[in-house]
Formats: sequence, C-alpha cells, structure tokens
Amino acid sequence: MNYAYVAYTQDRKLVQGKIAAMDRDSAAKLLVHNGYQVLSLKTQSRLFSMPDSSMFAKKVKLQEIILFSRQLALLLESGTDIVTSLELLQEQTTNPTFKKTLGAVANDIRGGSSLSAAMSKHPKVFSALFHRVLSAGEQGGNMEAVLRNMADFLSRMNETRKKLKSAMTYPVVVAVVAVVVVSILMLFVMPTFTDLYRNLGVNLPTATKILITLTDFSAKWGIYILGALVLTVVGLVMWARTPNGRYNIDKGLLKTPVIGRIIQLSELSRACQTIALLFRAGLPLPEIMAQAQNATSNKIISENLGQVQKELIRGEGLSGPMKRRKVFLPMMVAMVGVGEETGKLDDTLSTVAHTYDMEADDKIKSAVELIQPAMTVIIGLIVAFIAVALVGSMYSMYGQLGAQ
Repeated sequence: MNYAYVAYTQDRKLVQGKIAAMDRDSAAKLLVHNGYQVLSLKTQSRLFSMPDSSMFAKKVKLQEIILFSRQLALLLESGTDIVTSLELLQEQTTNPTFKKTLGAVANDIRGGSSLSAAMSKHPKVFSALFHRVLSAGEQGGNMEAVLRNMADFLSRMNETRKKLKSAMTYPVVVAVVAVVVVSILMLFVMPTFTDLYRNLGVNLPTATKILITLTDFSAKWGIYILGALVLTVVGLVMWARTPNGRYNIDKGLLKTPVIGRIIQLSELSRACQTIALLFRAGLPLPEIMAQAQNATSNKIISENLGQVQKELIRGEGLSGPMKRRKVFLPMMVAMVGVGEETGKLDDTLSTVAHTYDMEADDKIKSAVELIQPAMTVIIGLIVAFIAVALVGSMYSMYGQLGAQ
C-alpha cells in the first residue's frame, strides 16, 4: 500500500513524498529508520492514483532519460547524495510517470537498496542495459563517468532512430497522398465522364478506353480490393509479432537492396556502441555479448551475436567467431581483432560505430534523393495518363460530333 508523508529530515528540512509499505506502522518505522521525523502519514487514495496505472501512464521518452542521466552525473559530481539528487530531479520533471518512478527509486534507496537495483524494478522506464551499466559503475566507483557514457550512448541511439524515421516520412507521406488522390479520381470523378461517353456513343481513343475499364473495375471491385488490402496488412502485422514472423521479416529486410545495407550498418553500429559502453564500464565479455544481443532489434544479428557469445565462452575469442559469419562486416571483425590484441576494445569499436554511422547517413541521404524523383516521376506519369485520356477523348468527341 502507498502512503503519502510529510516529515523533517535530520537537518530540519521539511520534505514530502510517497512510500510503499505493508501497513501504516511499517511505513512509519521505515521513515524513522531513515532519519525522518514524521509529521503526517496518510493512506494514498486509490481514486486519485488511478491515472498512474499503466492504462493512463504517460510514456517516458528517451530524451528524458538522456537528460536525467546527464543531470544526475552533474549532481553526484558536485557532492550531492543520490537521494537528494533524485528528489531534485523529481521536482523538476513534468512527466507524471517519471516523477512517480523517481520517487519510488528514492524510497527504495532510503530502504537500503542500491540505485541500480531500485531502477531494475521499473523496466518500462530504465532498460536492463541501463541499470546493468549503473551496477558496474557502483562497483567500480565511477558512477558519474558511467552516467555520462550512458547518456552519450542513448543520445547516439536516439539520433540514429530520428534519422531513419525522418528518411522514411517523406516517401510514405507522398505515397499515401498519391494513393488517396488517384482513388478519389477513379471512384468519384471518372465515373461521371464514363457515363457521359457512353451516352454519346462515340468512338474513343485507346487511352480513354483503358481508363474507362480501370474506372469500371474500381467502382465494381474497389471496396473488395480495399478490404483485402486492410486484411493483408492486419495479417502481416499479427504475423510480424510472432517469433517466426519477426525472424523472417528481419531476414528479408537485410536482403533488401539499399534498405538492407542501411539496417545492417545501423544495427552493427548499435552493437559496437553497446559493447564499447559495457567494456568501458568493466563488465566481463560474456555478459557484454549477452547485453549486446538483447540491445539489437534485428533477430538475425541478435542470433549471430548469441552464437559468438557461445564460442567466446568456449575460449575462441571475439574476432574469430565473427569472421565466420557474413553478417559482421570485415572492418568490424578486423577492429575487434585489434582491440583484443591491444586491450582497447572500447576505443576500436567506438571508431567502427562512428564510421558505420557516417556510412549509414550517406546511404540514407542517397536513398531519399533517389526515392523523391522516382516517386515524382511515377505520380507525374499517372496524372499525365489521366490528362491525356481525358483531353484525347474530348478532341475525339468534338471531331465526331462536328462531322455529324
């Protein structure tokens, strides 16, 4: 049960917050044990806590986690203790879900929990990678550096995601607008002209006849085609959520021209950055590979990372198992080998990640530059065909009527 409290700290500072406990007495004892002088302790009403349920909870954005990591590192570096730092960050956040989470984390730390263990109770806000890196920072005594590295890592991931999303937005929007415009023409505008041509009984050019045939087909079967497309999309989405469907889709995406290379570069860059981050934090390589496997969103690359981890545990290293798998590009394999020999795996993989990010950016720009004129030409040809069919039919009709 949750309790809202108002209390004095040992330095006579008035604070308020929430605490979870079995009953009122347990909550009071926990607060006293943590050095608080309780002034008020009330049961939190369920009616007012409903908006905090998962149904109403506001999602915590990645940008908020990045900002939180940088600010927490700064506060800890200035000598502020973890609980006070969390309370300060809790006060300034405007996201109610994040505010509640930070309050819960602070309460757990007051109860004797570590920061990483407290964060692990909130997987929807703090990923397994996040609190595992923090755990390594706690053990190594370099929490501030780990938080900054984590913020940089998440920031790069966020930038990559934004670039991919931005690259896909324009062609998708143009395609949707084109389909809507053509559908309106075929279903609502063209039937008026086809009825006129039939009533006049004149001979029409071939382009106009084709257009009339397409219009009649759309009017008769359009609703069924639309329904079939909707069912197909729904079916594909449901299939993609199954393990087998997701695996085959990811496999197909990697084999797709242009897009496959961009996805491969982006995923390998993420894997390199994850390995570099965890290696810098001091985690053992087998665990690093397990976390890198979980961090990738492509099942094929994740599977290959899992196989590399198994061979690593058998004592075969990293570069050897990677070299036997085509999904890992030559530059990555070579730099992993250099990192293993020099003991600077984090530096070499950071370099690889930066190189792959730049190559992915170039390919994204090239793809967008190619898609834009291609779609413009396609839309132009469709509009030109309709215009030629209509104008040609008008001239033909006027000529035949004038001859009569």
